[in-house]
Amino acid sequence: MSITLTTWSLEQTSPSDLRPVPAPEGRDLKVVRAEVPSAEFSRFLYTAVGGDIRWTDRLSLTYAQWQELVERPGAEIWVAYEKGTPAGYVELDPQPDGVVEIVYFGLIPAFRGRGIGGHLLSYGVERAWDLAERWPDREPTKRVWLHTCSLDGEHAMANYERRGFRLFDTKVEQTEEVANPGPWPGAYA
Repeated sequence: MSITLTTWSLEQTSPSDLRPVPAPEGRDLKVVRAEVPSAEFSRFLYTAVGGDIRWTDRLSLTYAQWQELVERPGAEIWVAYEKGTPAGYVELDPQPDGVVEIVYFGLIPAFRGRGIGGHLLSYGVERAWDLAERWPDREPTKRVWLHTCSLDGEHAMANYERRGFRLFDTKVEQTEEVANPGPWPGAYA
């Protein structure tokens, strides 16, 4: 069956564009960089966060392809933990000319609606802006961008806009509907 898919691209062009939100009070919440490139951990985060919202573009990758993605210089994964349990993540993709894409961002379903997403996004955007401080061969960040679509969570667009992202492109297309893959086959059957 065919569905209409709308994809919105948003950007920030200065660190001052960011309107951060602090961590929710009263929560044992930490955001930590996954410093050891691990295809297994990256795939776990991808499927746990995106399994119920049809993230499928990476599911066909081989182990070697996935490992290559996480080993690229400047690529970073920042993970939010609540009481030691992974709650969600932000994946940064370094691109030429001082551009950083937030290629994936989201929360595991059990952690949505708990005030974590705004803080995690804020933290991830801050890390995109200071990426060159951790990667000396990289030029300073001049632009941070991301895309979201009509399949993403209902609060995604509002969160991006509240953090200071501005819309710069919209695409509407017909695409084949895919089943929610879940974090493992059949999880959302």
